[in-house]
Amino acid sequence: MRNRRKVEVFSAGCPLCNHAVTLVEDIACSSCEVEILDMKNTDVAARARALGVRAVPAVVVDGKPASCCTGTGPTRNELEAAGIGQPLK
Repeated sequence: MRNRRKVEVFSAGCPLCNHAVTLVEDIACSSCEVEILDMKNTDVAARARALGVRAVPAVVVDGKPASCCTGTGPTRNELEAAGIGQPLK
């Protein structure tokens, strides 16, 4: 049984990306392991491509891109619907 939700934020360091990072960090709970990944790193970019990330900022929760990150970027409601900020049972 896992005890942490893995949350990856793919960022290019732009103001929109920084907003997404802040949003995720603000709503993450003790069950969330948040990792900020720099898309300027070629290994990170390769991982993002493998996950289907096509634009930044992008949030991936437990290996799956959050629905908010397939177009316009993350919103609080969509991230919470993906499980961020909710303790695991």
